[in-house]
Amino acid sequence: MNTLQAGFSRVNITPPLGTEIVGYFQARYAEGVLDELEINALALSAGEDKVVLMSADLCYINTPVQKVINEYICQATGLTPEQIFIHCTHTHTGPVVNLDGINGMQVSGADESKRELVKEYGHMLCRKFADAAVMALNDLKPAKMGWAVGNAPKIAFVRRFRMKDGKVRTNPGVGNPDILHPIGDVDERVNVLRFDREGGETIVLANMGCHPDVVGGNLISGDWPTLFRHRLEKTLDNVKGIFFNGAQGDVNHVNVFAQGGDHNDMFHDFDDVDRGYGHARHMGNVMTAAVLQVFDKVNYVDVDRIRSKLGNITVPSNMPKPEDMPLAYKYDQLHKAGRDAEIPFEGMELTTVVAEAARMVKLEHGPESFSMTLSAVAVGNVALAGVPGEPFNGVGIGLKKAEGWDLVLPCCLTNGSEGYFPMQDSYDEGGYEARSSRYKAGTAEIIIKEGVALMDSLR
Repeated sequence: MNTLQAGFSRVNITPPLGTEIVGYFQARYAEGVLDELEINALALSAGEDKVVLMSADLCYINTPVQKVINEYICQATGLTPEQIFIHCTHTHTGPVVNLDGINGMQVSGADESKRELVKEYGHMLCRKFADAAVMALNDLKPAKMGWAVGNAPKIAFVRRFRMKDGKVRTNPGVGNPDILHPIGDVDERVNVLRFDREGGETIVLANMGCHPDVVGGNLISGDWPTLFRHRLEKTLDNVKGIFFNGAQGDVNHVNVFAQGGDHNDMFHDFDDVDRGYGHARHMGNVMTAAVLQVFDKVNYVDVDRIRSKLGNITVPSNMPKPEDMPLAYKYDQLHKAGRDAEIPFEGMELTTVVAEAARMVKLEHGPESFSMTLSAVAVGNVALAGVPGEPFNGVGIGLKKAEGWDLVLPCCLTNGSEGYFPMQDSYDEGGYEARSSRYKAGTAEIIIKEGVALMDSLR
């Protein structure tokens, strides 16, 4: 018997101008707004079971901040942390999220006033998450759920490539003649959940993995996930959209073999990545088309139970070798002093060695392992698997293969942010993600195994 209820809310979280923008290894500050940033919240209940799924137009929320946000939500709603599923879409044109005004990832020359902006925004954000959860729960209405899988071709691409010199590079540039071939395949499937509500708007939840780093610059934007929601809601009457990004750690929007009009509305940016707001709009249109493929043909299922659970895992640390430390210290100090020109690399290769050096310096004396939390929600026989970081596409595929589910939706940057989770073979191959990751080879495979086990525990 179907006892499902669904509620929706949307809260504006656009930061003030001057707020530091996160996403690159260089300081940026908001000079204007292209898109209002939002928290979109979907509350679900069946009988006594409840969960709130929240998607925020943010790059990431570090795990300590996430715990504070959970406290606000629990106090406002009576929910437990297991019933809270908070996801960041990973826009690279969103604000730093911090509660003390210190941004540990980027090199920043921010004065005290700018640090205060970050601090004020972080505390405001805690309250906004609580508001979104309360309003979504207050909006619960009888509903039925349908699921389907669409396809979004040619907007997501593997970003790691084998080069003619045998090395592996991340984002080597459009048309680079030294490219041999991409490493791996992309997953163009779009998971779609449709919630039809009595006396309320239909809610569409979409899930696919690709980096939202398409816009660039110093203007606030939710990137293509926001433009997807806008297009979807203009195309379908009485529909609200919510997006959960998938396994996007090694996937972005760059087609290095672009031809003809593929490069329309794009410019060549500082890190060998071609970007453009018009291209983000195009990606939103393609995602909308993927939903339209299946919107009227979803498989409706009864939901009489909702389950949610958190699972703690321990993974090994990617500590550096002692002989690598002198060069790591040199590059790290040059970067922090604003002297990147003295580091003998350019574009994405420069980003790679800077990130690798920072990782080595940070982990020189340990720890030898890290603990982190996986999240799982089951709505009927559909599961959402939350990973607290940026998993490679292979992690998403591995989670989707979990047996016995109608549909599995892998979600990155959920209930925390702990960095990149590359597949084991990528550590031998190299590239930005593996060289900068805090975790040893094999961590991604642990996440697949433990994520599947966590979902299985909800049956």
